Amino acid sequence: MTHDLILPACILGYLLGSIPFGLILTRLTGAGDLRAIGSGNIGATNVLRTGRKGLAAGTLLLDLLKGSVAVWLARALAPGSEGLVALAAVLGHCFPVWLRFKGGKGVATTMGVALGLAWPIGLAYAVVWLGMLAATRISSVGGMSAAVAAPLAALATGHAEYAVVLAVIAALVVFLHRANIGRLLAGTEPRVGGKKAEGEGAA
Repeated sequence: MTHDLILPACILGYLLGSIPFGLILTRLTGAGDLRAIGSGNIGATNVLRTGRKGLAAGTLLLDLLKGSVAVWLARALAPGSEGLVALAAVLGHCFPVWLRFKGGKGVATTMGVALGLAWPIGLAYAVVWLGMLAATRISSVGGMSAAVAAPLAALATGHAEYAVVLAVIAALVVFLHRANIGRLLAGTEPRVGGKKAEGEGAA
């Protein structure tokens, strides 16, 4: 590991993660200020509330890519720092300095860093995310389940060196979904395609 490049790599990862693609896309296309819509989150789930499915898909893809790119750059510039940079990228998405640290919930960006760290982890993440979403039709359940599955997938696929950082990221994702968890326990968490509750979402 190139120790003198770890901090710059983490800063770069944070800055990449903090790019608010959802906010940028909605503004560029005249869909309004995303922070004034629905939950106010900058992720794809909230972009979907604009009624623009294409924008939501674009946001999901870009939020995923920024996580992967951050890890790939870390591997090229400071080998061995990938785990820390992955965490920095997710923190950037969830707490972007440009938006007074009010961002998204990290699900798409976490998939991006998982893919960047090792494709088998990313594949497991995607399977669990989509599988749980299909089974429950609840966005938050799919996102949290995938995040929790990531460190387990790292252990199961021979990438144990990433398990700890992915567990930390999973804990962060679950924490950011605490309101969703409250609604799940109360039986009031909405399903995809149904009535939306304030703060619902997983992106």
